Amino acid sequence: MDADSLYYSVELVAGSGHILNVEQRTALQISLVIMKKNYKFNRVLFWGKILGLKRDYFIAQGRGEDELQDRKNLYSFNCTDWFLLPSVTDPVIKEVSKVVKRRFIGNPSYVYEHVEIRRRGEGDDAEEEEIVTKVNEESRLAVTVDQIDEEASVAPRGAFIKNLHGLVQKNHSFVGLSQSEAANLDNFLHFSKPKNVKKKSILEIGELTPAFDFLDVLSDDIPKGSWSLQFECASRVCVLRSLLWLGLTFYHVPMTPQHGYIYFGHGTKNLDLPFML
Repeated sequence: MDADSLYYSVELVAGSGHILNVEQRTALQISLVIMKKNYKFNRVLFWGKILGLKRDYFIAQGRGEDELQDRKNLYSFNCTDWFLLPSVTDPVIKEVSKVVKRRFIGNPSYVYEHVEIRRRGEGDDAEEEEIVTKVNEESRLAVTVDQIDEEASVAPRGAFIKNLHGLVQKNHSFVGLSQSEAANLDNFLHFSKPKNVKKKSILEIGELTPAFDFLDVLSDDIPKGSWSLQFECASRVCVLRSLLWLGLTFYHVPMTPQHGYIYFGHGTKNLDLPFML
């Protein structure tokens, strides 16, 4: 959620248990402004909090000229001092998925180890080789934030526009979805690199507006039923909750440009979801 409207936005998702105390809110209001200036971000968002056994990670996200591509994630323990997360690469993603199966500790330098025994050769000439994979928690944190953004970040249709130069930017003409539009999952998009748009038929593509419809629609998610849509606060606020990444909550106030998402959770994916639906 946008740092400029943090006080207002946090109240809209309080029904999910996403609460910041007065001290944390005050520290964030000040430190995020400083972060925006120091890193020369166009916009700063408070992304959420990943719960650890010893300490919790507060996550912020800075965005540049292209809202989809120019993003950097930072973490803090006290909402004041921020540290840049390392960039995520495919080899690191593979290592993290192989090594880590438990909760976060709350120590970025903590090292997870995974020992794998491989057999080389056949018969009497076979030899066992021990392969040790090590990943520190800071890298795991970077991968987890990236995965949640990739699979569960949300934006209402029309809130972002792709300009003639191919840059994805906020649509300043966006005035919000209507009440009826907000009740339809087809009007909410994944704010991440599209995977399904190019797979649509020519007839389906012909009905899309290229400037708006360049992202994947939530209603195409597999398995079906991955999202819970409700109206809260006397039906004034549309709230979407991810059942795949429990703790991810999106809000939108119909007929206004106010929208955003926040994550409060353990940073673990709900792999049992297909069996729960």
